Amino acid sequence: MEEKVIMAGFGGQGIMAIGKLLAYAGMLEDKQVSWLPSYGPEMRGGTANCAVIVSDEAVGSPLISKDGTAAIVMNLPSLTKFENELVPGGKLIINKSLIDVEPKRKDLEVYYVSANEIAAELGNPKVANMVMLGAYIGLTKIVDIESVLHAFLKVFGENKSHLVPLNKEALQKGAEAVKVLV
Repeated sequence: MEEKVIMAGFGGQGIMAIGKLLAYAGMLEDKQVSWLPSYGPEMRGGTANCAVIVSDEAVGSPLISKDGTAAIVMNLPSLTKFENELVPGGKLIINKSLIDVEPKRKDLEVYYVSANEIAAELGNPKVANMVMLGAYIGLTKIVDIESVLHAFLKVFGENKSHLVPLNKEALQKGAEAVKVLV
């Protein structure tokens, strides 16, 4: 088992955070992982992406180049840039809230998630990233949602523990959003 996922969006959308959480959750489940962030000096408002690999075997390289198994894209520039990095049959999870075009490739499994609307319904627009992570986990079952929540406390600290219930709900709503599409 090996998943190579690209996560991409604007700086400030929590792309690096969900990448770290996925990698840390994989570590907690004794899997081999890598997390490779990439962002420009703009940070907030600029582009941000990361590559995460979760595997049962040692990860030889953290780079994903034309061999991604999935991509989480939060905005149109990310779709344009990364849809060609996936293998045929790869999973493309699109934030339907901000992307109103279809991908050019027809050989991908495409899932549209209204992440911003779901996050707004939960009362906090900042959890749109967690909705998208939940969708990815719902499709791949690469890690357990509980492992992500445990990772949340490790990554962000116990002083953020009051945010765990909201983030759990966001992850579950994301998984539910793609469940109806499968």
